[in-house]
Amino acid sequence: MTPEKPRPEKFGPADAAETRRRARFGTLPERVRAEDMVVEKPATVPDSARDAYNSDEWLVRTCL
Repeated sequence: MTPEKPRPEKFGPADAAETRRRARFGTLPERVRAEDMVVEKPATVPDSARDAYNSDEWLVRTCL
């Protein structure tokens, strides 16, 4: 690829539009890391009372 040569000024408004377009879209945006795109949070709030094992409750549920 060869470097682009500046165009003569005789092209006028079309050249100005191209210059604005290149200024806006001429480069790619900065990369975004995958770690920055993901937010991790628990689906539910941990409930220690609910998750605690109670052997008496187990006996009542299965034996009665």
